Amino acid sequence: MPELPEVEVTRRSIAAPLHGATVLAVRLGKPLRWPLGCPPESLVGARLGQVQRRGKYLWLPLRQDSRCGGLLLHLGMSGSLALQLAAEPPGPHAHFDLVTTAGTLRLTDPRRFGAVLWSEGLDKAPAATLLARLGMEPFDPALTPQTLHAALRGRKVAIKSLLLGGQVVVGAGNIYACEALFSAGIDPRTRCDRLSRPRSERLLNALRETLSRALELGGSTLRDFSDAHGMAGAFQSEAQVYGRAGLPCPRCGAQVRRIVQAQRSTFYCPACQRR
Repeated sequence: MPELPEVEVTRRSIAAPLHGATVLAVRLGKPLRWPLGCPPESLVGARLGQVQRRGKYLWLPLRQDSRCGGLLLHLGMSGSLALQLAAEPPGPHAHFDLVTTAGTLRLTDPRRFGAVLWSEGLDKAPAATLLARLGMEPFDPALTPQTLHAALRGRKVAIKSLLLGGQVVVGAGNIYACEALFSAGIDPRTRCDRLSRPRSERLLNALRETLSRALELGGSTLRDFSDAHGMAGAFQSEAQVYGRAGLPCPRCGAQVRRIVQAQRSTFYCPACQRR
């Protein structure tokens, strides 16, 4: 599933080319998770503003005469965006084309859990409804060790499950949660309310360092992720514990273990990561 680094890498790869472009046509393929929410032809002639990201959502602002709004995009479980100057004929999994003067932005999504939704603004439904449930951005200056510790104090769930949920802080998908917890030396089964303030600070620092490195390397490509120009990510090649069950921990040599939490595989070192 594309996580925050992959979505941010995608945003960076389309933001400059699409800024100021004009919509020429819209093509819809098979239905995605939700309907578009407006007639496709009503978007023709609109100009694109600066592409933004919130959590794993992308926001493409559009302005047409006095009408403002935008498209909220989610890549779902298997989606990816490609910006093609000369678009190829759509394949069976190409479900949305935004044809612009800067090229065709195409959403390809084999499992069709992705979404493209029209909204009159980020503060209006449906965008506001979907974004309201998201936690803080990991690099938001307002997210401090103190605020993170305070958010964890009343929660009795395992820290790995909380990170995956995204209600406190967004961006820590399965790979990045495993790697950040390893870097911070925290057992993924540790209850949130048992994390001290110093350990909360270590976790926040580790999460930011992990996500920053993932952004530098273009995200992770485990199956078919690539940015809008076809470049694959490389973070998975640096993983310390993720996908390494049975192999020696790079820090202490103990055997990396795999367990299942919230229906997702968790990888950790039982010697380096303490509860």
